[in-house]
Amino acid sequence: MPMIERSHLEDAAQRGLIDTAQIDGLWRFLSAAGVPAGRPRFDLTHVLYYLGGMLAIGAMSLFMNLGWEAFGGLGLFFIALLYFGVAWQLAARFERQGLAIPMGIMGTLAIVMVPLATWGLQHAFGQWVDAPHADQYRDYHRYIDWRWITLELATLAAGCLMLWRWRAPFMTMPIAVTLWYLSMDLAMLLVSFDAGSGWDSAAWTFRKWFSVCFGAITLLLAFWIDLRNRSRRDFSFWIYLFGLLAFWGGLTSLGSGALSGKLVYLATNLALIVIGAVLLRRSFTVFGALGVAIVLADFSRHLFRDAWLFPIALTLIGVAIIYGGIWWSRHEHAISASVRRRLPPSLQALVMRRDASA
Repeated sequence: MPMIERSHLEDAAQRGLIDTAQIDGLWRFLSAAGVPAGRPRFDLTHVLYYLGGMLAIGAMSLFMNLGWEAFGGLGLFFIALLYFGVAWQLAARFERQGLAIPMGIMGTLAIVMVPLATWGLQHAFGQWVDAPHADQYRDYHRYIDWRWITLELATLAAGCLMLWRWRAPFMTMPIAVTLWYLSMDLAMLLVSFDAGSGWDSAAWTFRKWFSVCFGAITLLLAFWIDLRNRSRRDFSFWIYLFGLLAFWGGLTSLGSGALSGKLVYLATNLALIVIGAVLLRRSFTVFGALGVAIVLADFSRHLFRDAWLFPIALTLIGVAIIYGGIWWSRHEHAISASVRRRLPPSLQALVMRRDASA
């Protein structure tokens, strides 16, 4: 589908096809309608957009250092509010200019400020005193601790409100990351009620299963958003991705020495590949392919244990997977069309929208 840029409207105005005064209003209408305008693609402009945005986001999240702790809780709270206000104003300015991607990046930066502001305010009131792994904000991104749940709930609430305001798909990224963090911290909270610790064998098993279940619920949430989305903008990508991280990561970490467990794991990953093919979601296919490769490698390791045939077996598996990809590329259209004809009308409409925006 051809891309529509603001420059195209300006060229049309210069040729007298539309009035210059109509450019801003028409551009906002096209952006709100989900017309593919300024979508991410690999060119220098978009690389600079995301590089600058991720540097700013990372600076105020992953790369917070102890120097910032000198400002104290209230200091960090007001610094976060200042960053939030600047990001909000820039997002509004970019929205007026019809720059959808910079607008979404600034909206994302505003969401990232919410956990910092929440932590700073709580720290000012002494709520993090003597809390292990929770007395420094940078530990929020490093350690699993149920005390972070308040930050995560505040971020989810603010993120949903701001996403409703700006409607930028990239803003779902911090929401999805926060859901992933919440799945780990909530599991830690639940096991602490029984054992007082989340590190014994039974607690570890519970946390893995909790990750699987939480990830499955997150995937269903992303699917529900997909079904309700009527625009070509992809609001589900990040939620699918981090839902898969929780689901697939928990499932893989469970492990199983029994053949039945390995077969269930193999079937689950094959199902992920099929779902990815039907819904045109490559993230499902990637995780599913990794799982299948793990199972096949494990089978070959036990079958050829301590044998010189083991590297050869792995090589043959790799080549077979490559040829599987070649076979799929040749038959993908026919298989996908056959499967889609058997889907309910709502799913057919979803796949058609995904296909049109691809």
